Amino acid sequence: MIDPGADRAVFRQLADLLRDRITSGDLAPGASLPSELRLAQEYRLSRTSVRQAIALLRSEGLVIVEPPRGTFVRSMEPTETVTLRKGDTASARMPTPAERRELDIGEGVPVLVVFRGDGSRELYVADRIRIGR
Repeated sequence: MIDPGADRAVFRQLADLLRDRITSGDLAPGASLPSELRLAQEYRLSRTSVRQAIALLRSEGLVIVEPPRGTFVRSMEPTETVTLRKGDTASARMPTPAERRELDIGEGVPVLVVFRGDGSRELYVADRIRIGR
């Protein structure tokens, strides 16, 4: 439940509740979240607080917003294994707007940059890969 008197902002409390429902599987990938209006009424919050909670979940890569259809639990893409060889290194970072468009990824999803020993560079969507040796 949401406690307006708590030290934690109400939008963060709502995000916590929705995140728990997503990670537990109660809200499955592809499932629609209740509308902003319904969440506001159910938890007795302003629509601004609901929007802030959804924005937080979006920034974490847990939901996608498709105006005017609604907000949906993000489906995880199948994973691919990327093998690191001797001399290769990898680092994670947030993508540029151009990379986000090119790779078709939402806000809050990092990319993994693999620097190969031969000087080449490869870019992967971090939640779609696994690193192997």
